[in-house]
Amino acid sequence: MSENALSFDPTTFSGKVRLFPLPNLVMFPHVLQPLHIFEPRYKAMLEDALTDDRLIAMAVLAPGWEKHYEGRPRLRPIACLGKVVTHQEVEGERYNILLAGLRRVNILRELPPDRPFREALAEIVDDRYPAAAASDRPALQQRLLDSFRRFLPNVPEIHQHLEELLCTGVSLGMLTDLAGYAMQIPIDAKTSLLEEADVDRRCEALLHMLEHAPRQGGAALGGLKWPPDFSAN
Repeated sequence: MSENALSFDPTTFSGKVRLFPLPNLVMFPHVLQPLHIFEPRYKAMLEDALTDDRLIAMAVLAPGWEKHYEGRPRLRPIACLGKVVTHQEVEGERYNILLAGLRRVNILRELPPDRPFREALAEIVDDRYPAAAASDRPALQQRLLDSFRRFLPNVPEIHQHLEELLCTGVSLGMLTDLAGYAMQIPIDAKTSLLEEADVDRRCEALLHMLEHAPRQGGAALGGLKWPPDFSAN
């Protein structure tokens, strides 16, 4: 995958996003998510993205969406902006795509329903690293890393991939997003991690989940299956 395929310049972000809302998937920055696109409105969304900036915001449907799925059910306020890095048309005019998570975005307001798919105005939400906690952060990161390692399945390739990643100087924010994506926890718990911009608080919440999760051969980290199953819309 080329470096350009993953490039993103926040200064050129228009603030207008295509929304891909799902009830059972929480996308995080720094991860690659396979998706299967087949609904007409989402095929239109993808085709529009491919002819423009390739950006799609993965949103989470708020509780009660079941009665309004075909319309415009309420969304959780924070979404993950992603970029389509690969796409393949498959039989029956469907698409398999690979979406790279870029940044958190706050959905400010939805735009009028002039397109087959939903659109909104959004602002980028940067990770916050409170200065007052800077001296405690290395120890916090080590605690998270130690807990994360204990839950990794006993698969050498996964451990090797993690160690290679750590050698690149991964930030605490990135580590929390990778662990949050990998953990097999309820959607509400994942959403709370996505919505927390304070990296230290996000890490503390994740540590609580890891330290209180039953360790059953790595079952708490079910999301580490790679490649993951395609998510259907």
